[in-house]
Amino acid sequence: MIHNKSSTSERRPALVSAQELAEMLQISTRTLWRLRASGQIVEPLKIGGATRWRLDEVDDWISRGCPEVGCRKE
Repeated sequence: MIHNKSSTSERRPALVSAQELAEMLQISTRTLWRLRASGQIVEPLKIGGATRWRLDEVDDWISRGCPEVGCRKE
């Protein structure tokens, strides 16, 4: 049997919830929703009734200094 060096518990998820993202950014979920509403953070995905953010997009946004990403599209 071949063992993969990275176990499932060591892998980073591709998507995170609002609660998880708020914790990562060290802000409240309320602040996160305000940032989203004002277009100051990358847009999340809607999967059924769930809202999730792509970690690669969040990482890129952070590496660029957290710029405003534009007005929220309705």
